[in-house]
Amino acid sequence: MSNKIKNFEEQFIKVTEAAALETLPWIGRGNKIAADNAGTSAMRRTLNRLPIETTVVIGEGEMDEAPMLYIGEKLGKDSLLQLDLAVDPIEGTTLVAKGMNDAMAVLAVAPKDTLLRAPDIYMKKIACGKGAKGAINLADSLTVNMHRVAKALNKNIKDLTVMIQDRPRHEEWVQEVLLEGARVKLFHEVDITGVLATSLEHCEVDLFIGVGGAPEGVIAAVAQKNLGGDFQGMLVPDEAQYDRCVSMGIEDPHQIWTIDELVKSDESLFCATGITDGLILNGVKTVGDLTKTHSLVVESNTHQFVVGEYNTLATNA
Repeated sequence: MSNKIKNFEEQFIKVTEAAALETLPWIGRGNKIAADNAGTSAMRRTLNRLPIETTVVIGEGEMDEAPMLYIGEKLGKDSLLQLDLAVDPIEGTTLVAKGMNDAMAVLAVAPKDTLLRAPDIYMKKIACGKGAKGAINLADSLTVNMHRVAKALNKNIKDLTVMIQDRPRHEEWVQEVLLEGARVKLFHEVDITGVLATSLEHCEVDLFIGVGGAPEGVIAAVAQKNLGGDFQGMLVPDEAQYDRCVSMGIEDPHQIWTIDELVKSDESLFCATGITDGLILNGVKTVGDLTKTHSLVVESNTHQFVVGEYNTLATNA
């Protein structure tokens, strides 16, 4: 990666940290709207302070649906560096409201015009780690994909672990995995975690499949590309959303997008900060007047976990 985006790594960590810190008072309060507003406001304020220009290409929705971080919104100060931004200030608002695990604040950036620009709709996704790169294809059945991934990893199918969100729409896939004798690892929300789990060895996940938000798909694709893993996505629009996709320049809204089509540049950055404890990140913790955050930043074949410490219970972003 050139130093252009890398030079702003710490600033982007501060962006997701700000969202996580502002969300802290709302954990377990039963109000996901208030939590989302707090995280979104903090993220937007912090992005606007950066000396670069970021444009939201996929995020909270259309301008009439989202007052902040809507598709097309430009953030930051004038600069020679212009970036595409994919964002989810709180991935797991229901988890925050209920005090459940795995909520986090996430974003991804890449050079201008290199991330997929699409509405905030559903996307069908499949992902695997570096060891099975090239073995997945959304055009094929899950069973076919499982056997190809197992072969690439030199595993017996019974030793394969497939991560799937626990939703009625995924029940056929769950049964397909079990019929093949493989293991299912179910999760409640945050499919970015499911995608990343295929590339982080301590998670012990070989394959991910599911239907979830398109913004999260683009964000996860950035992380996977930098980790050397693989990802494919296909938008799942209804009739109205189909026309919106076309109006945004997507000629075939049912196209299967490879990882290099979703993320056209080799220069990109993914950043996430835990809000509540999860499979990958610890949540925000307070001990007396000290607040700690736990973040993950991924760029060009490297990743690192970053711990932040603050003397206040909320960010001043």
